[in-house]
Amino acid sequence: MSAEKKRSLIYVIDDDASVRKAFGRLLRSADLDAETFSSAEEFLSSPKQKENACIIIDIRMPGLTGFDLLERLVTERIGIPVIAISAHDDAETREHARELGAVVFFRKPVDDQALLDAIWWAIERKGRNKLAVP
Repeated sequence: MSAEKKRSLIYVIDDDASVRKAFGRLLRSADLDAETFSSAEEFLSSPKQKENACIIIDIRMPGLTGFDLLERLVTERIGIPVIAISAHDDAETREHARELGAVVFFRKPVDDQALLDAIWWAIERKGRNKLAVP
């Protein structure tokens, strides 16, 4: 076991380049590492750090949607906590995201501090409770 703790890594998956750029800057300003992806397919084909990690996923994207990705994460047993975001906020979307395993749901635009708080909470929750995320 390494004496050095792995840095936290946040995966940002959004088809909007300006959102990926803004989230990347925010995360780096909070001393978090960020990897950005323009699609769920791109994320799924990449290597993943599962410890000290969190995923921020846009729900509505071309190709695989955020919902599709949530289902794949469960099927492939990728136990990384997910924060879902969407410009389309309604009770059905929020509930479906939670049913599929999202630990938090935010409506765009997202408050920076609320997002950072949710990321730290999700990472800590995963570390304390291995059953918290499918």
